[in-house]
Amino acid sequence: MPKCGGTSEAKDADDKVQQICDEIKPHAEQKAGKTFDVFTAKIYKTQVVAGTNYFIKVHVGGDDHVHLRIWKKLPCNGGELELSDMQHSKSHQDPIEYF
Repeated sequence: MPKCGGTSEAKDADDKVQQICDEIKPHAEQKAGKTFDVFTAKIYKTQVVAGTNYFIKVHVGGDDHVHLRIWKKLPCNGGELELSDMQHSKSHQDPIEYF
């Protein structure tokens, strides 16, 4: 059970999380200034706020990974996804932490 305001335990990415990544990929590419040939969600954590923050480790080719923080707004606020932040130069071993 996550502490109030904290993040959940890391979980393996599923189809729903990959769908979120697929939708946010163009925004991540724009922020990174490059195109990703591979964009596969690996693991994720969530944080309930006024909606849900997703912290997702994404494999982007070779040994490279990025960490994404994506905010999914509440349905009453449109339910859209927003790329809040992105960390580069991550490896498969780097844990996902709040950022």
